[in-house]
Amino acid sequence: MDHHRAGRLGEASGLYQEILQSTPDDIDALYLLGAIAHQTGEPAHAVALMRRALAVAPDQARCYKILGLGLAALGMADEAEVSFKQLIALDDSPDSYNSLGVLHTKQERFDDAIAAFRQALERDPEHARALAGLGQALQTLARTEEAVPFLKRAIVLLPDDPDLHCDLGNALQTLRQLPDAIAAYQRSPQLNPNLSGAWYSAGCAESSRKDYVAAIACFRRALEIRPDWPEAQHNLGQVLFKMGQVEEAVDLFRQASAGGDPAISLAAIAVIIPGSPASDNQAIFDARRTWAQRELPPRRTAEHSSRRVKTGNQPLRIGYVSSFFQDHNWMKPVWGLINHHDRRRFEIHLFSDAPASQIQHGYRSHPQDRFHDTTGFSNEALAQQIQRAEIDLLVDLNGYSDMRRLPLFTLRPAQIIVGWFNMYATTGIPSYDYLIGDDLVVPPEEEKFYCEKIARVPGSYLTFEVTYPVPAVADPPCLTKGAITFGCLASQYKITNDMIGAWSRILQQVPDSSLILKNGALGLPGARQFVHGLFERHHISPERVHLEGPSDHYRFLETYGQMDIALDTFPYNGGTTTTEAIWQGVPVVTFSGDRWVSRTSASILQAAGLGELVGQGLEDYLALAIRLANSPDRLVDFRRNMRPRLCDSPVCDTRNFARNMERLYSQMFI
Repeated sequence: MDHHRAGRLGEASGLYQEILQSTPDDIDALYLLGAIAHQTGEPAHAVALMRRALAVAPDQARCYKILGLGLAALGMADEAEVSFKQLIALDDSPDSYNSLGVLHTKQERFDDAIAAFRQALERDPEHARALAGLGQALQTLARTEEAVPFLKRAIVLLPDDPDLHCDLGNALQTLRQLPDAIAAYQRSPQLNPNLSGAWYSAGCAESSRKDYVAAIACFRRALEIRPDWPEAQHNLGQVLFKMGQVEEAVDLFRQASAGGDPAISLAAIAVIIPGSPASDNQAIFDARRTWAQRELPPRRTAEHSSRRVKTGNQPLRIGYVSSFFQDHNWMKPVWGLINHHDRRRFEIHLFSDAPASQIQHGYRSHPQDRFHDTTGFSNEALAQQIQRAEIDLLVDLNGYSDMRRLPLFTLRPAQIIVGWFNMYATTGIPSYDYLIGDDLVVPPEEEKFYCEKIARVPGSYLTFEVTYPVPAVADPPCLTKGAITFGCLASQYKITNDMIGAWSRILQQVPDSSLILKNGALGLPGARQFVHGLFERHHISPERVHLEGPSDHYRFLETYGQMDIALDTFPYNGGTTTTEAIWQGVPVVTFSGDRWVSRTSASILQAAGLGELVGQGLEDYLALAIRLANSPDRLVDFRRNMRPRLCDSPVCDTRNFARNMERLYSQMFI
């Protein structure tokens, strides 16, 4: 027993065996040798020894405990439960009930586990393991608010248990108490730096509060410990993407897809791949088709589709599906079309995942229109609603911006399915009959990269009208500042390493110039330090790159008054960002790239009569920006004449655009 207490288990085991050779039924020797077998991971040996002991002395509670633990380790849960209940009959102690509760937890019998832990706590309210077990079981049953007090009490008693701190962090994260959750997660790896789960959970919490840079560090640490963890690979990919590290993100999603359940990572690739600099039209087509073939049901045949018998001069029923009608700044192109529809020829139905009360600007309600609040509808319920409305032609305005709605279109709730507005690549989904673009964004030779038929409107497929309050146009700041300020208000995920390199070249060639970046990812110091570090690799000091986080939309637009020239992103161009910049009088420099998503700005600017701002490649883009920076008179002219110029151009002729779209709709339905 001296050896046993000192941890010299081999020496202790040898002496216990000598005792049993001379006295085979010695209960103490059988029990203690069985305890060593349990300690050293030999459950079968422990079970055999306990059965020998109990055959001699069936009232030995301590033997029933080791027997139950051994049986549980061998997967013999029912026999283990019998053993623990015999233990309780002999020893009505908190430890006995705790052992039964642990077994029920492993069996996923959480209600029974909770009852056992409560029995333990009735006998000892400060039983640390029962407190922890009860908290963990309640958390598993989503009774998180009940779980937290028990986990906190357990930690007071077991302050050095890293797993318990991680459990508390998980519970607090579920309750959206993110700072406290992160504190718990940080304590866990302090106690055990190799606890990969704590690093992973901390990364999830940091991501939830949009501290993407901190999340990157946590997920990287988790993967150092457990390199082939698909969930950590996926989540690291997500936060890297948020910070513009698109290529590394795509690579991680592919690793996660190969090592685990591919569904979520294939979906992530399908969403982001149009903005991947290393990908091309074929890669985009393949990624989206792969996801669609794997995750979506096959296209329904025509006989399963609803088709209303249209007679005489009955209006064509057009349904628009969107999860974002309430986002007035984003919906500028959509409302421009809908407001100008000819209600004598077209009956308009809006299927909105937000109530009408949230649509504050843009939509001019028409008495003949039908608004359907589809908030919370499943795709099946929404399909039935569309069929009841006998929609002739259904237009998806979401695309991959709301993947939850993509399965709706495989149900074929209308005869014709069309994608427009938020499309800038193939959907990869055969259920779509048409995508609407223009000659610039999808030239005929690229139609082979689309599973849909391409329909084209004259000019740009995006026109817009501004119907909400915006700041007045300000003079270019270079007039008073004496130096050029470039700027970009695109989302951070569009600002790739290639983008940083290109902008750095512009700053290097325009003396005393600076750059403003403002978006939702730059609100925290860590994110700004991360982006400054990317520029410093190109020898651009932080003093020349001004980084700002999010603000309300009006103040966001006021930022355009601080910049002389807006720089477009590539390969993922601005859409809303481009229209907002030019409406505020700021010229946007872009170039026509190698795919739809990299030609959106070119399409808008050409239709706006601003083709002079569109280059033919990266080097042309850089030269345009530099020449414009050296032409202050042109900047003044742009600023002071931009809005009248836009209003007189096709890009703001939403009435004529509506006629063009209506012609397409009519041709599709013939």
